[in-house]
Amino acid sequence: MDQIRRAPAPRPGPAEPDVAAVWVWRLVREPFIAVTWRRTVYAVLALPVGVVCVPLGLAGLPAGRWQRELVRRLLGAELAGGPGAGLSHALVALPLNLVSAVVTVYGWSIVPMNLGWPLRAGGDPSDAWGGPTYAGAWTFHAIVGGLGFLLLMPWVVRGLTALQLRLARLVLA
Repeated sequence: MDQIRRAPAPRPGPAEPDVAAVWVWRLVREPFIAVTWRRTVYAVLALPVGVVCVPLGLAGLPAGRWQRELVRRLLGAELAGGPGAGLSHALVALPLNLVSAVVTVYGWSIVPMNLGWPLRAGGDPSDAWGGPTYAGAWTFHAIVGGLGFLLLMPWVVRGLTALQLRLARLVLA
């Protein structure tokens, strides 16, 4: 009778990370890390700093230094630049900074607004999403608007600040 050769049993070794679990963990932790909040602060502050840098640049003052320092402190990128780059960056980046500030402030404000849906004035659950019950409307707003935007906004802000950083590297450096 022929003997059947069996392959040796695999030895236990280091487990390979589950890719889906890594992505879920990254998605869930992103709103709670410091880098996300530094990017958020940059997306909001770049607009007023840029507006202030326009008259500073026109007066011949070092407007680029303010903008490079903001990029360095909040985005962690070192930019070297010339004296006239500050005014040109302030003017060119103004539309992007405006869009970034509006989207960032509005997007992050949706999180507490929906988590605290019952506290809003005129919160009639009969015609609200998730209604007609009060609990259904609150649950829907908290999950979709509150937690949904809590998980979405770090990635939106990351994309906006990546565009802002790319523009700063092109113009300021």
